Amino acid sequence: MKALTLTLALTAGMFLQSPAQAETLLVERVQTEASQSLPARGASMGQVEAKFGAPQQKHAPVAGPNSRRSNPPITRWDYPGFSVYFEYSHVVDAVAKKSSPTEIGPKPVQQ
Repeated sequence: MKALTLTLALTAGMFLQSPAQAETLLVERVQTEASQSLPARGASMGQVEAKFGAPQQKHAPVAGPNSRRSNPPITRWDYPGFSVYFEYSHVVDAVAKKSSPTEIGPKPVQQ
């Protein structure tokens, strides 16, 4: 009976260590993103292009239904390491690309 209890305890201990490793990976990804130079919120399209160059791809603006006031057009520019989101012509967010061919974990949705 003691051997069974010890075996169960060791097995449970092995499973409990897995999430800690995944959390460490997430922390490393967040630290890498924080150290990367990204466009600042409020910057204009011209300022972004002057500082970071031409994007690899410019996506057409997308707006929600009804009024433009409630659902303004959002434009996305893709660069090699990040994407920039504009509301009208100003940056609302810049997001680092997190996945690579060697990375284990969630991958972006393929279009």
